[in-house]
Amino acid sequence: MRKLKQIVILLAVTLFCVSCSYVSSLEDNPWQIITLPTDSTLRDIGFTSDASHGWAVGSNSTILETTDGGNNWQEKKLELGEFSYRFTSVDFAGEEGWITGEPSILLHTTDGGTSWSRIPLSEKLPGAPNTIVALGPQAAEMTTTVGAIYQTENSGQSWKAMVEQAVGVVRNISRSDDGKYVAVSARGNFYSTWEPGESAWLQHNRNSSKRLQNMGFTEDGRLWILARGGLVQFSSPEDVEAWEEPIYPEQSTSWGLLDLAYRTPEEIWVAGGSANLLCSFDGGKTWQKDREIENVPSNLYKIVFLTPEQGFIIGQRGVLLKYENSAQPA
Repeated sequence: MRKLKQIVILLAVTLFCVSCSYVSSLEDNPWQIITLPTDSTLRDIGFTSDASHGWAVGSNSTILETTDGGNNWQEKKLELGEFSYRFTSVDFAGEEGWITGEPSILLHTTDGGTSWSRIPLSEKLPGAPNTIVALGPQAAEMTTTVGAIYQTENSGQSWKAMVEQAVGVVRNISRSDDGKYVAVSARGNFYSTWEPGESAWLQHNRNSSKRLQNMGFTEDGRLWILARGGLVQFSSPEDVEAWEEPIYPEQSTSWGLLDLAYRTPEEIWVAGGSANLLCSFDGGKTWQKDREIENVPSNLYKIVFLTPEQGFIIGQRGVLLKYENSAQPA
């Protein structure tokens, strides 16, 4: 009798765990696996004013070019000396583009990438170039690996410091469309925010015991958080330090969430370890899992939506997914 009772309890616990971890499946997978001419891990993707002409950058000095919207990519070899660079960011405003990387390197083009020139950087630059945003003709905004922010208006001949002090080594840093920044500390213990016009970063304690994994901005200017244990959380519209209730898109899972991106104001995609990919069509209230991607042998690091119709997901070791128009509601 006692043994039967133990079996019943075990079955009940098992059923409870299964129900906690269940998330409905996405009916139509809108992501196509793209074959690349490299097994290097990409870090970023950017397109010129021509939606068919784009560039991808990554480790091992990898620079790839596409002329058909991202279906096919060719490797671009530049004469950069003896170093192997880890390119971290690429961005374009029209035909003018920029690439950053480590060890410290900054590349610039004015002809859509037909030719690239190397921009000299000061040896006193705090950290290495980390992200770059093309702001317009001859103008760009660059951050470093320790959270320094600089702007140029003369094609990189001179730079203006936007903050008095760097914030320290960052795990990741994100920029909103209106120029605000949020940076997660290297260990995920705290985060910092900066707005144009402020002289310094403002530090914030994390709002739970879970270490922060990544942060960014929502479509309406709020903050989102990804934290250990599969947690997603959004800030209150009224207060950047007030947070709504935590969300767990998939309960009782051990894989981590690594990036979040909006395709539309209501459609959100979240990617993570072991090729886990989830989507919400209602602003994060309910979630569906893209199970057709689970067999991709890769962690999914970054989601980039250039427009609602053009998006990519970057994985490790040459894995790239391209968004194809789906019948799913937006």
